[in-house]
Amino acid sequence: MDRNNQEILSIIFKISDGLEYEVSTDNIVTIFEKQDHKIQNFFRKLKFRIPEYKKISLDEYGSYIFLLIDGMKTVKEIGENLETKYGDKAHPLYERLLLFLNHIDVNCHYIEKTNF
Repeated sequence: MDRNNQEILSIIFKISDGLEYEVSTDNIVTIFEKQDHKIQNFFRKLKFRIPEYKKISLDEYGSYIFLLIDGMKTVKEIGENLETKYGDKAHPLYERLLLFLNHIDVNCHYIEKTNF
């Protein structure tokens, strides 16, 4: 493995401060995104029924990965746990894992890097 891959696999993520979520009895994560845009607040004042939170449920794989993010495990360790639990169903392992982690980091801001 070259140096760049080693750096990527050694990234450590943590769940963003203030992120609200719940875990169901079957370990499915539901994330609550606050909807507090000024336009939404304006329409709430006009008595429109706009929920304060948007609920986003992760699938089985996403929930499992999300629950492994603890601020101590590296991407490599998360991948190893994923492969142990799901075996060949998780392949291509690191391509899918990194795509998911990048999405919930850059686009959703659910997690953040702790060591970069």
